[in-house]
Amino acid sequence: MTDRINQVEQAVDRVIEATGGEIRLAMPLGLGKPNRFVNALYARVEADPSLSLDIYTALSLGKPGAGSELEKRFLNPFADRLFGDYEALSYLAAQKCGNLPTNIRVFEFFMQPGSMLGSDVAQQHYISSNYTHVARDLNARGVNVVAQLLAHRQVDGNDEYSFSCNPEVTLDLMPLLKARREAGETIVAVGQVHRDLPFMGNDARVDDWLPEMDLLVDDPEGHTRLFSTPNMPVNIQDHFVGLHASTLVRDGGTLQIGIGALGDALVHHLRLREQDNPRYLNALKAWAVPPEHDALIQREGGTGVFREGLYGCSEMMTHGLLTLIDDGIIRRPVYDWAPLQRLEMHNPATPGLALLDALREQSAISRRLDRAQLRTLKRFGIFRDGISKHGDELQLPNDVTVPNDLDDRTTREALKAVFGDSLAGGVVMHGGFFLGPRDFYARLREMTDQERDRINMTRISFINHLYGDETLNRLQRQDARFINTAFTVTLLGAVASDQIEDGRVLSGVGGQYNFVSQAHELEGARSILMVRAWRERGGEAMSNVVFSYGHNTIPRHLRDMVVTEYGVADLRGKTDEEVVMAMLNVADSRFQVELMEQAQAAGKLRQDYQIPEAHRRNNPEHLHEIAEQYGKESFPVFPLGTDFTEVEQRLMTALTWLKEKVSHKEYLKLGRKALFNEGSPTEFAAQLDRMALTDPDGVREHIFQRLLLTALEATQEK
Repeated sequence: MTDRINQVEQAVDRVIEATGGEIRLAMPLGLGKPNRFVNALYARVEADPSLSLDIYTALSLGKPGAGSELEKRFLNPFADRLFGDYEALSYLAAQKCGNLPTNIRVFEFFMQPGSMLGSDVAQQHYISSNYTHVARDLNARGVNVVAQLLAHRQVDGNDEYSFSCNPEVTLDLMPLLKARREAGETIVAVGQVHRDLPFMGNDARVDDWLPEMDLLVDDPEGHTRLFSTPNMPVNIQDHFVGLHASTLVRDGGTLQIGIGALGDALVHHLRLREQDNPRYLNALKAWAVPPEHDALIQREGGTGVFREGLYGCSEMMTHGLLTLIDDGIIRRPVYDWAPLQRLEMHNPATPGLALLDALREQSAISRRLDRAQLRTLKRFGIFRDGISKHGDELQLPNDVTVPNDLDDRTTREALKAVFGDSLAGGVVMHGGFFLGPRDFYARLREMTDQERDRINMTRISFINHLYGDETLNRLQRQDARFINTAFTVTLLGAVASDQIEDGRVLSGVGGQYNFVSQAHELEGARSILMVRAWRERGGEAMSNVVFSYGHNTIPRHLRDMVVTEYGVADLRGKTDEEVVMAMLNVADSRFQVELMEQAQAAGKLRQDYQIPEAHRRNNPEHLHEIAEQYGKESFPVFPLGTDFTEVEQRLMTALTWLKEKVSHKEYLKLGRKALFNEGSPTEFAAQLDRMALTDPDGVREHIFQRLLLTALEATQEK
C-alpha cells in the first residue's frame, strides 16, 4: 500500500525502520533528486553513528563556485537571483572537501564536469559504467531504497504522478527491485512531489508503478526552486564547430546531441539552415569548404532546409532540442508499432483502405480483425472510436453493422466513414532525462497535453542501445546522427571526454560510448564528436589534438567523425595514415607541423608529407574575419537566450579575458600596473556598480577596480 505523507521526517522514520538503519539509497542523476528528503536522511544518519548511509547517484548539482574575488563579485549575486531558495544537497559540500561522516559514503557514476577533480573521496568512489548498465550495477550493489522527485496533477479529482525529468534509470531499475522484493527482500520506494516539475506523460507516468511506491511525500517545505542551468555564451570557436557539424545532419534523420555551448552552437546553425538558408550558406561559402568536405556533406548530410524534418532520440532532452521541436525542425513522428513505422518511413501514411491493405501484407492485421488488432488500429488513429467487434460482425456508429471481413465490399465501403483524419500516437522526441534553464521548464509546463505527448521521456535502455526491440529501433532511427563532445582527440582517432591523463575523472562516460557503438551498428548512422581544436589558459595556447594521450573514452577502433572549428575529419574505415592526415587538416595551424613530425617519427606518416595549402589557414584570426563579415545574426553570443543581463554579459567577456589571457605572474604585474592607471570609470559605470566597485575601499578593491577596467577596455568592441 502506498502511504501519502506530508513531512519528510516521517519518511525518514519509515525508511530507517524498514531497513534497520543500513540504508543503500539510489537516486536519479541531475534534477530528479528529492533534495529535501535526502537532506533529512543525511542529517539523521550524520547524528547517529549506529546508522549507515550509502548514496548511489550521479550528477549531484551544486551552485557554480567562483575562484577569484572578482569572479565571486560577479557570480554570487547572479546565483542568488537564479537559484533563489533552491535547497542545496547537504552531502555535496562535504563530499567535495572530503569531510563526509564515517558512516556515510557517496558513489557516483557521473560528476558535475570538473567539480570533483580535487576530491580524493569522490575520485575513489566513482563508478565507471555505461549509462545502459547503471540499473544493473545499482541492483548488484544491493540498493534497498530508491527515491526521486515526482510531478503531480489532478484530473477529474484523481491524483496522477509522473517520473517527469528522470524516468531513464528508474524504469529499468524498478523491475529489478520488484523481483528482489517478491523474493523477500526489503525495498522502500519514496517519491517526493514537486509542484513546479513538468508533468510528462507516456512512459514517464507512474501509473503502472504506483503500487510499488511505498511513500509519496508532499512536504509543504519541499517546493523550493528547481535547479536550473543557464545557457552559457557561445564564442566564435564554438560557433564554427557547430556550423561544420550542422552540415552532417541529414533531412528525415534522427538527432541526438549533448549539453553545453557546442550543443547550443549546433542547434543555432540547424535553425539558421532552416530559417535563413541564404545566410547559412554564405557562412559556409566564406569558409571555403574543401572539395572532399563538400562531397562528404552531399553524401552524409546536407545544407538545405528540412522538408521531412528530424526525429529526436537523446538520453538528455536539452533546451536546444526543445527549441528545435518548437521550431518544427524536429517533427518527424515515430510509432511504437513496427508494421506502421515501416510504412511511415519517408512517406507519411494516411488512414484508409490502402493502409489497412499494406498492414495486412505484413501480417500485422488479419482479414478478420480480433479485438487486440482493433484496439491497435484505434490507438494509432487509423480508426476512430465508435467501432467495436461483436462476434463475426463489426459494429459501426449509427447502428451500422457489417461483416468482420476486410475483403467484403460492403465492409470496405462502410469503413470509409470510421477512418481517422490522421495518424495518432506519434512521438517526435524520445528522451531519458532533462535539465536546463528556467525558461525550459516553464515551456514544458505551459505546453498542452497534446504537445507534451509528442515527447516521450522513457527508460535509458530504449534510448541508448538497440536491444529489446531491435526491429522497431532500427526502423525509427534512420540516418541517425549521434553528436557529442570531447576535450581531447589523438591523431589516430581515440577520444577522451571523461577523464584526464592522471586518472582523475572530470565527469563520466555516461552514454557517449553507447551512442558511438550504436552508430556503428545502425545502417546509415554516424557518430560525430565535436572537439575544440585548441584551448587557452593563462595566455598560453595548447592543442586539443595530440599525438597520443594516456586515457581514452572512445577507442580508436570506434573512430568515426571528428569535428573541430576547422572542419570535419571522416575517420571511419580509414588507414592510420589516412586518419593522421584527416586529423592534421582539422588541427590548429600553430600545432600542425609539430603533430606531423610526431606522426612521421612514429612511422605513421610518410616523410615527404606536407599539410595541404587549403588547411594551412586554420587559425582563430580567419574565423573572426568570417564572423565579423556576417555579424551577430549568424554568430550570436547567446543563440538560445540567457538569464544574464546585458551588463552581466559585458562583464563575462571581460572576466573571461582576464582568466584566459593573463597568467598568474602577469596577473600580479597587471595588478601593480593598475594602481597607476585611472582608466575610464564613467564609461563603465554600470559594470562597476554591478561589481560593487564604483567606490573602492582600500588598496585591494582599488586594484580590483583597475583590473576590471583594464579587461573591459581590452574587450571593448571597436
